[in-house]
Amino acid sequence: MSSGNLSLTPETVNCPICNNFFPKDEIEQHANKCIFLNCSDDLQKRKRSPSPILHSTKPKFSFTQRSPRDVQGSSKAFTSNKSATNLAFKGDIKKISNETKENMPNHDDKIVKKEFDKSFKTPLATQVRPKTLDDFCGQSHILGKGTVLRCLLDKGEIPNMILWGPPGCGKTSLSHVVHEICKKSPTKWKFISLCAASCGIKDVQNFVDIAKNDLKFGKRTVLFMDEIHRFNKKQQDVFLLSVEKGNIILIGATTENPSFSVNNALISRCKVIVLEKLKTDDLYTILENAAQSFDIDVIDDENPAGTFTDKDAGLAIETKALKWLADISDGDAREALSNLQLILNYFHDNENKIITVKDVEDKLKRAHLLYDKAGEEHYNIISAMHKSIRGSDANAALYWTTRMILSGEDPRYIARRLIRAASEDIGNADPQALPLAIAAMQGCQLIGMPEADVLLAQCAIYLARAPKSREADTALARAKQLIKQHKGPQPVVPMQIRNAPTQLMKAMGYGQLEEGQEFTFMPPEYKDVNFFD
Repeated sequence: MSSGNLSLTPETVNCPICNNFFPKDEIEQHANKCIFLNCSDDLQKRKRSPSPILHSTKPKFSFTQRSPRDVQGSSKAFTSNKSATNLAFKGDIKKISNETKENMPNHDDKIVKKEFDKSFKTPLATQVRPKTLDDFCGQSHILGKGTVLRCLLDKGEIPNMILWGPPGCGKTSLSHVVHEICKKSPTKWKFISLCAASCGIKDVQNFVDIAKNDLKFGKRTVLFMDEIHRFNKKQQDVFLLSVEKGNIILIGATTENPSFSVNNALISRCKVIVLEKLKTDDLYTILENAAQSFDIDVIDDENPAGTFTDKDAGLAIETKALKWLADISDGDAREALSNLQLILNYFHDNENKIITVKDVEDKLKRAHLLYDKAGEEHYNIISAMHKSIRGSDANAALYWTTRMILSGEDPRYIARRLIRAASEDIGNADPQALPLAIAAMQGCQLIGMPEADVLLAQCAIYLARAPKSREADTALARAKQLIKQHKGPQPVVPMQIRNAPTQLMKAMGYGQLEEGQEFTFMPPEYKDVNFFD
């Protein structure tokens, strides 16, 4: 292939000696040959010529992000890099291309778009992560004015703590705020961030040893361990002595219940901070700040959607669209910001575009429901379904059953729980409930999902509406308690109710009632026991 026929594409590279273009895998071989063949005079002349803009070490276009708290009203009040940030986000690719073509021969518009798209490779959730407590949205019950944790962090004091909450609720963002607090006093604090999913015990021990040395010079180390539940309880012992002696300040983050996933000794040395799902209003605020911090206008619902009259107005989004994104994200800020980033990526090259709620609905589907088949939420929802049936609330029973179905729960597991409810909560008050529940489970095994969903719904509704009797379950519990509390050997079976299949057994008195003895099926010491009301 002749080099003269090659144009500048992402697969070609410009030779700095002869200014011709060659494939990437051939450029090194050509450069060695070019240096050898060209005379020194020509080489010096070419070295004095300006290098192409493509090989500049600094990117020509970049985004300038501002803190969300700098946002006041419309995003038009912001100061930004007009030659780069605004042109890129407004999708004015033609202006960028024309400006670059003046200095770069054989330039292709695709190169400019590729440079432009690099700004979106970093997740939006990382780009807009808060740096101060004032920037932090949500979790007012632990970070609101006057709360203990807020007061401590405002004073620059960092306690040992375990952050427990669902994904996207702000655990990592809170650790980032703590990191910024440490930066303000670099001689006092050092911040280390690790993840239990990607590091081992030796890594932790190495950082602990370094922290001990730093402590000798008055510098304390804050160790943030994300996904701390990935370490088993024996592995978590690596933190105990260091936290006990104050060699490190531990901040652990977990989505699992610390009561089951974190060492009890470690919990006793740390404050467990419970973070909740973010409210829709908090998610909307986060999305609005993210959009405005990149000069994306947020258009109020009262303004008609359409095309801007100002040719440089650029990209905008309706408040209804942001509210829809907040509604479908199930309290997960990371999910909401990822969806927003997808939308902005899709429409970034549209000039003077207002993104409407219909645009967002067409491009995105409702987020997945938070449901971990092995986690606490699994047991919370199955308990809610069972208690709704016990309370004869058909609406609630159907709701929680449907939640499990849509979350991908095994229908056979749901059916097993319905069988238990049929016997435990209904029992003999409606003897048909148990066969119906068993039939529902057999139906699930025969036809599977998605057809089996109506079988589960029918069974849940029937059980919720059926008369209730916990007589069997209550009597069973009393019988268990009586047997467990018995002191000494358990009572023997009375002779009169024993089977006597052999002559020897008959001779020993099996199946016979002694003269003067009262007949009873219970052991004599428990003949007056009644397990029923």
